[in-house]
Formats: sequence, C-alpha cells, structure tokens
Amino acid sequence: MAEERATPVWMDLLWLLFLAGLALLPPIHELHKQVILLVLGLFQLIEKPLIRDAGERRGPVLAVMVKLTLATVLLNHTRDVSPILSSYWPVFFVPVTTAAIYFGPVGTLLWTSITSAAYCSYLIPAMKDFELDWNKGGSQLLLRVLFFFFVGMTVNRFVVEYRLQVRRYQLLSQSLAETNRELRQAQDEARRAERLAALGQLSAGLAHEIRNPLGVIKGSAEILNQKLAGSDALAQELSGYIYTEVNRVSALVSRFLDFARPARLELHPEQMPPLLDACLKMAADLGASAKVRILREYAPGLPPAMIDRELCEQVFTNLILNACEAMGEQDGDLKIRINSSQAQPAAQVWVEIEDSGPGIAPDLREQIFNPFFTTKKTGVGLGLAIVSKIVDAHGGSVKVESSPGRGACFRVTLPAAVSVPARVEKMTV
Repeated sequence: MAEERATPVWMDLLWLLFLAGLALLPPIHELHKQVILLVLGLFQLIEKPLIRDAGERRGPVLAVMVKLTLATVLLNHTRDVSPILSSYWPVFFVPVTTAAIYFGPVGTLLWTSITSAAYCSYLIPAMKDFELDWNKGGSQLLLRVLFFFFVGMTVNRFVVEYRLQVRRYQLLSQSLAETNRELRQAQDEARRAERLAALGQLSAGLAHEIRNPLGVIKGSAEILNQKLAGSDALAQELSGYIYTEVNRVSALVSRFLDFARPARLELHPEQMPPLLDACLKMAADLGASAKVRILREYAPGLPPAMIDRELCEQVFTNLILNACEAMGEQDGDLKIRINSSQAQPAAQVWVEIEDSGPGIAPDLREQIFNPFFTTKKTGVGLGLAIVSKIVDAHGGSVKVESSPGRGACFRVTLPAAVSVPARVEKMTV
C-alpha cells in the first residue's frame, strides 16, 4: 500500500550528496549527464509535495516512474562502449529504494523487477555488437540484478518496521490522550460531586432553620388576614403580600431540600412512552406547550426502564418545561425521541428532548447542570442540577447538544430492565 514517505530530512541530504558525487565523476563535462543529475536532485526536493498533490495512489507510482526514466536516460549519456557497461549503473538503486520506501513488499518486488528489466534491456543492443561471456559478464549482470532485489527488500523491511512502530506510537498516543481526557473528566466530576455534597449539607441545614420561622410567619399572616377581613383594605392587602411571598420562599426552601436530601429510589420496570405522554400532558395543563408542535418519535419494541416513576416524571417535566420556555412565545417544534440499546450487559433506554429555540452557548453547556447557575430572569438554577442528580442516582447520564440558533437537545440515558423482574428496590444514594 502506498503511503506518504516516512523518512527524515537527512535522507534527502544523503541523496543529494550521492547525486553530487556522481556529478563530480567522469565524464565531468558531459552536459546531458549534469542536467539529468540536476533534475534528479530537484525532483528529490519537490517529491513529497508533488506526491501529496498527485494523490496517495498515483503519487508514488509517478515518483518511481520519473526516477526510473531519468536513471535510464542517464545511463545512455554515461556509457563507455555500451550503456550496460556504464559505471553509473548504481543509479538504478534510486528508483528501487524509492519504491521500497513507498510500497509494501509486493509493490517493491514489482518495481524492482521493472527496474531490473529496464537495466537488462541494454543487453539487447549490446548483443548485436558483442558476444556475451556468461561465465564473466553474465554472472556480473546477474549479481547486479540480485543486488537490486537485496537493497530493495532490505530497505522495504526497515521502512515497514518503521511504519509499524510509528503506528504503535500513534495508537499509544491516542490511548494516552483519551485516558488523560477521561481522567480530567473524572477529576472534574469528583470536584463537582464534592462541591455538591458540601452545598447539599449547607442547603439542608439552612432550609431546616428557615422553614420553622417561615411557618410561623405564614400562620401569623393567615390569622392577620382573617382579623383584618372587611376592615382596613391596605392592611389586608399587605398581609396578603406577606402570605404570598412566604409561600414563594417556602417553595424555594422545598427545592433546596429536594436538591440536598439523598435520593431514595423505588425502582420498577416502567415503559417510557406512557411516562413521557404524562409529562407532556402535565406541561400542557400548565399552559407551557400551547404554541408548541409536539413531534413524537418512539421506536417500536422498547424495553422497560428500571426507574423511579415519580422522580423521572420530575426529570422529564422539568426538561419539557425548559424546552417550551426556551422557544418563548413563538411557534416551535418539540421533538421527543425514545430509543434503546440492547447491548448486554448494559442495555439502555434513552430519551431525547429537542427544541427549536435559540440554543445554548458553547461556554455555558458545562455549567448549566451546576446548582445556582441560571440564565433566566427568575429562578435559582436548581432545576437542571436536580435533574442531573436524579439521573445519576439511577445510574444513567444526561447530556446536552446544542448549536446557537439551532435549538438544544437533552439526552437522558437510563438502564433498561430487559430481563429484570418487576420489583421494588429502595436505595439511598
């Protein structure tokens, strides 16, 4: 197989020194010889870009043919009595070694045979004027041809070994790069898990401490609102504000607790299409998908997923509401795709929720799952953090793909319950 030449620059310098040495040998004042050697040297310098432009298949063939032609012409202009007797016969090593560098063993044998045939073709006109002495001249000719094959196959062996070694180094480098990437990802996930654990403990403590006084304020606001019924309108309105805002803060505290408390899973085999349909209905009841076209793409024969239905409803409802909100007041398409992978032992069911909104900037994709990170004017940025926590507790994964102006696609992967009997698993994570 032809490949781009894998030789260092110093090999080109050696070739040029070799050609320069030939130029300094007699006949020195033979113009044709010097021109041919100069052309060979120039071609050696431009060979690599020429082959790259000509293509992987045609380039090496062209290089060997050019050098073989120049070597043949050179022998014609440096002959003593007959071209086959010229002392410049080693110039045929140039096309032989070039073929050995670019081709495999079979290609090297083929081109060496062609080169040997080109050299031996000078025997035909020589036989017209001379009688060949097979004991001396014939054995010398055969020895030269054998040296062509010896040099070609020796060079090709080293080149093949060099290519295999380079390939091994490339594979090792790719493996190390992939390992380093996975290690960095694991380190990032470990640091994120540590931050989330510390933040969860802090959030739980604060939420418990805040919830008690909030209950007192809420109860007091209700009593105050009842006492002021039908009296001072301004006081009643203010007590109503207190009651409303306390409810909002209480809901926020509940979200903190949802994020902070360990996820206690009750796992059952569940079919995903009915679950997604229920989540879409919930979003429709909230008025979030009024102007959105729902496109369902459910693969046939889906296996059940081993999930906690209530928590997964929370996950997919949150993602659907986010997708609808991202598309805003304009009409948009919300695509829900469900498919599965039956590869054992880790069969999976995955759900994709794709919107046609403005998308997510590349520098924000790694941050959107962090707690308290949000691009919305309202909210505290716990929605996707809770989604990620629930999916991780199931042993799944959630990823996002997005291009600015082309929407976002959240892919949630969950373990399938292909051969798992229906049961309840309680697991604290």
